[in-house]
Formats: sequence, C-alpha cells, structure tokens
Amino acid sequence: MKKKLVSMMMVMAMATAMLAGCASEKTDDATEVQTDNSRVAEGETFKVGIIQYVDDASLNQIVANLESQLDVLAEEKGCTFEYEDYYYNGQADSTTINQMVTELINDEVDVLVPIATPTALICQAATEDNQIPVVFAAVSDPVGAGLVDSIEAPGANVTGTSDALNTSAVLDLMLEQNRDLQKVGLLYDKSQDASTAPIEDAKKYLEDAGIEWVEKTGTSNDEVMLAADALVAEGVEAVFTPTDNTIMTAELAIYEKFIEGGIPQYCGADSFALNGAYLGYGVNYATLGVETANMVSEILVDGKEPASLPVKTLDNGTATVNTETAAALNLDYSKLKDMCDGFVEVQTAKEFE
Repeated sequence: MKKKLVSMMMVMAMATAMLAGCASEKTDDATEVQTDNSRVAEGETFKVGIIQYVDDASLNQIVANLESQLDVLAEEKGCTFEYEDYYYNGQADSTTINQMVTELINDEVDVLVPIATPTALICQAATEDNQIPVVFAAVSDPVGAGLVDSIEAPGANVTGTSDALNTSAVLDLMLEQNRDLQKVGLLYDKSQDASTAPIEDAKKYLEDAGIEWVEKTGTSNDEVMLAADALVAEGVEAVFTPTDNTIMTAELAIYEKFIEGGIPQYCGADSFALNGAYLGYGVNYATLGVETANMVSEILVDGKEPASLPVKTLDNGTATVNTETAAALNLDYSKLKDMCDGFVEVQTAKEFE
C-alpha cells in the first residue's frame, strides 16, 4: 500500500462528534460549527478511501489535487478528512483492487473514491449491499459503463466526475495541423472501457473525411510498444489515442518511436503531452481532482445523496503541446491556438510539478 506523506490533520479534535445519520455517535457536549451549507460537529472525522487504478501522470495529478482540496475543505468546514491511511494503488490488477476495496470497507470508510473506470466498477459491485457512497473520478462514460442511470440523476450510491473526451475536437486539431492527411493510426487498449466510445467516434469521423485508419492495440507495456512499432511500419501520418490508462502508462516508452517515425500523436489528456506525445486535449486533471473532493464534501458534510448529485463533466477545451516534440517533428502549432479555449506548452517530464 502506497502511503501519502502529507498529513490530513488540519483541525485539532475538540470533541468527538458526528451528525445524526453519520457512522459515529454524537456526544452531548460536542461543539457544533455552522457553515454556509452544512452543520458539522467541530473535530468530526471522515474516512476517505482512495483507490487509484494505476500509476500514471494523469491519475497521479487527480489524486494530488483531490487530497490538497480535502485539506482546504477540512479547514473551511471545521472537520477532518482522513485519507493518508486509506489510499491504495491497484497497479491495474483487478484482483488486487478487489482486495483493497474489501479492506477499505472493513476499515469502515465513509466514502470510496475510485480513480478511473475499472476501479469504479469494482467499488460499485462491492457497495451494492452496504450502500457506502462512491464518488468516482476520471470515468469517461459513466452511463455507458453502467455506473449511473444518467449524468443528471445517477440513481444509486454512485456519482463523481467525468473526463469525457470530445473526440471530434482532437481530430479537428489533427486535420488542421495536416490538411493532406491520408492515414491515421488508432492506438489503445481494447479492455479499457474509456476507449470504446472515442475509438468508434474516431473511426466514423475519419471514414466520413475519407481518411484511412489503422488500428493497433495492447494490454501491457510490451504489447503497446509492439503496437507502436507496427503503426510506424504501416506508415501512418498521425496517431490518435483516447484517455486510455494502459497507453498512458507506456507513453514514456513509446513517444520517441513516433518522433523517429515523424509521426505526431494526438491524445485525450494533457499528461500524454507531458510524457512525450505531441498533443493532449481534454479536461484539466488538476481541476478534476478538486471537483472530486468538492463532491466528497457535499456528500459527507452537506448531507447530499449520491443518487441525486449530478455527475460533474468538465469543459474539454484545453490543448497541451509538447514543445520539444513539436520541434523534433518540425511542426508549427501556432495555428491551433485559436481552436482551443485553453492552450498550454510543456516539455517532457514524468510528472507535473
């Protein structure tokens, strides 16, 4: 189990106290604090179980900002969110993630926060009987995955934040960069639910534009590297990858292959660009982490029900370009800036600062 180094204890415990309906009992002498939208007992503690699907720049960014925002909210609301001892990273192993979720339930956490679709599905199954609130993060298609009934009304104990990808917007940037594009590679993991809809959207978009597409997939780093080699050998002129955690994990191992082949890679998250891809487009994962923490607070502190708390879908208007990769590919990206609500330049690194 990976532990966080930042302590969550920002408010001294003045009395053991809980709201009516919470897991712990409220003492008669508890001092209550009235906030704008909540009524909590000063010193009240909530256990937040965080289960990260895999170690990659996107998901790490979510977790870091989720935790820092929980610290801020704890100080604002006069309570404590404990997460340091309830954080796990499943490293993309479903058996391990199931064990972690079981342990968190045994620890009587007040909420489960799964990061990415596979982890969210495991948490959903594990809470069917106990109805522990689940607030997911970075689920691209929560309705299609069966996690919620609808974005507006989730309908059960599960809600959260979505990093739904605007595939057409990514491909618009690709075609603006090269208006003579003839063949595009699609690189993804077939087992990733987050990739299913964007890949189908990409195929339709390219077919409608009269552009040939070549599909290569992988479920491990080694397979992804072979798939990247195959796309280079096929002579594709650009590559599209959605918000796929398997490819994200392997990105540092494959980006140079595409540079050597003269192939720009367009992806569904800024962290791909940080790890060497030419361009990432989509949600701001730092903001997504903050919004996830806000939803956790709304449920635990403000008493809102997950069933009626809408899924938060962020704006998909920010492009992130790797300037080193752009230079290596001799690409002028200035003409793309006016097509995006936000535009960020980065250089290759393992993690965001």
